[in-house]
Amino acid sequence: MSQLSKEDKEVKNGMVRGLQNRHVQLIAIAGTIGTGLFMGSGRAISLTGPSIVLVYLITGAFMFMMMRAIGEMLYYDPDQHTFINFITKYIGPGWGYFSGLSYWLSLIFIGMADITALGSYVQYWFPNWHSWLIQLVALVILASVNLIAVKIFGETEFWFAMIKIVAIIALIATAGFMIATGFQTPHGQASFTNITNHFSLFPRGTLKFFMGFQMVFFAYQAIEFVGVTTSETENPRKVLPKAIQEIPVRIIIFYVGSLISIMAILPWKDLPVDKSPFVMVFQLVGIKWAAALINFVVLTSSASALNSVLYSSGRHLYQLACENANPFTNALKFNRLSRQGVPSRAIIGSAAVVGVSAIISVLPGISDAFALIAASSSGVYIAIYALTMIAHWKYRQSSDFMPDGFLMPMYKVATPITLAFFACVFMSLFLQESTFIGAVGASIWIIFFGFYCNFKFKTK
Repeated sequence: MSQLSKEDKEVKNGMVRGLQNRHVQLIAIAGTIGTGLFMGSGRAISLTGPSIVLVYLITGAFMFMMMRAIGEMLYYDPDQHTFINFITKYIGPGWGYFSGLSYWLSLIFIGMADITALGSYVQYWFPNWHSWLIQLVALVILASVNLIAVKIFGETEFWFAMIKIVAIIALIATAGFMIATGFQTPHGQASFTNITNHFSLFPRGTLKFFMGFQMVFFAYQAIEFVGVTTSETENPRKVLPKAIQEIPVRIIIFYVGSLISIMAILPWKDLPVDKSPFVMVFQLVGIKWAAALINFVVLTSSASALNSVLYSSGRHLYQLACENANPFTNALKFNRLSRQGVPSRAIIGSAAVVGVSAIISVLPGISDAFALIAASSSGVYIAIYALTMIAHWKYRQSSDFMPDGFLMPMYKVATPITLAFFACVFMSLFLQESTFIGAVGASIWIIFFGFYCNFKFKTK
């Protein structure tokens, strides 16, 4: 590969193009595979049975449309280090500020959840270790990875992603072997008939089927992360379209492939909601250390997610500091880059806030309140996705539109349908007791903080 000049490597925003094609492609794959696939797929299957595959495909199709919208705008201006900038440019500074701060806070809550999970996974092997200490040590290590150089971050994510991919391929290969040999399990013979026999689209009722969409939607959460890496890629207009175009294939292989494999081996009604189906499948073929294996996979998956949160939240905080300077951000110098072209102060600031979860976890009263706030961030995420789609619509109507760019197909039809889908997912949050309060909190935040941001910038 030819060496890039200093001018080629640096972006207008001052960051360095240190990510290679292989980094971005693996990051794109990792962004579509969450820890929930390994640990929570039994619960998802219990909601709708085999039709959960349809839920994943429908939701994946709409998420792909959103990624095409983001991809088209980033292809037009690959120097943007976050898609939030397009909301500011095409909808207005009020909604841009709302999205920027809301997205940063949402990422922080995701990071807090990831670091808490990471602590519990380490305790699987070392039960006497304090969770808060594990969390802080992991945070320092991953923050250091982000601070050194973007290339180090990319290399770390590459190998984290590889572990998840190998685990899923191993599951699918194991299922193929068991089906081909008519493998007998305590629940019967491994066969595709476990899926097709007495098939019903709504085995638990239409309401449960509808509720499945919000669970699957959040399994795809952070799929947009690949767009954030664009401005630090060596050849963004070549790499980005490839990473986005292959999202449907990844969804079919990694989500649909693994779910079909699980349900072909074990009848879906026999799957417990509190145990990983991956563990059960590997134990059936005689791997006694399957639980430890999957624990290692989800541990690296949580570490990968936290690593990505620090990367993305640091760049969003840097953007907020650059665009909305105030005495606080100026004093902490969040708008500064290190010699390596990394927003180091913003990354450290984001890591420090994520680290608060280690303290919260040992304070029960505060922990309960935090859980409600974190739940609200999930609904706010949907609002940011919707604003991104609106920004793309306005981009298409603007003089900036690049007719020979990476165009989103049939946007006049796809955009309204995608927005309607996001609205339906948001409404479904009100249907479950576990998500109802979070949905109310998200609604309050969107209305009142959205009004405040627009009023603030209107008066300016």
